[in-house]
Amino acid sequence: MMQHTLDVRELPKPDKHPKIFAAYTDLPVGGAFVLVNNHDPKHLRNEFDTDYPGGYEWTYLESGPEVWRIRIGKRASTALPQVVVNTGALEADRTGVVWKLPVEVRDLDSNVIALPPDGRIDTHRGPDCDVLLHVLAGGGTLTTELDVDVVLEPGGVVWLPRGSQRQFSSGPMGLRYLTVHKRRNALILQPPEPRPRS
Repeated sequence: MMQHTLDVRELPKPDKHPKIFAAYTDLPVGGAFVLVNNHDPKHLRNEFDTDYPGGYEWTYLESGPEVWRIRIGKRASTALPQVVVNTGALEADRTGVVWKLPVEVRDLDSNVIALPPDGRIDTHRGPDCDVLLHVLAGGGTLTTELDVDVVLEPGGVVWLPRGSQRQFSSGPMGLRYLTVHKRRNALILQPPEPRPRS
């Protein structure tokens, strides 16, 4: 199979990795190209390890000091399934976002959120996509727009409809949960609209 050369030495730095990943994406299974660079692209290899572990080949053909040539080949048609986190091994006393999906090429986002004991995420409207929430540890309540409390306990899976109003409160053991949702640019929490009083 023919392999082409991709010389990125003259490209501006922000354009290099997107150009390389575009070339990789266009490869057929079994195909390869030779990357030419002016430094050892260790960070690029880390990105390949994160996004395509076991599914690509990386062979140094020349290793500097001024020119690096690396043969990058495609072994599998897509990224391979992989374990991305063991939630039981995450630091127990960290709060906030304690993990997020590191894979760059994906359609989903996922995070592990931890609230301290008796902590709270104030009332807000969720994003314009549905979210699944899986309670990992601790407990607490999710308060809805109608001031109904949904009990959150380990093992519970909660569906948060797009744009729904919610508030999270953790109990005395804190609250840790995993969220999964469609990928979006940034999470912007919207304050709730005032509800008419009856």
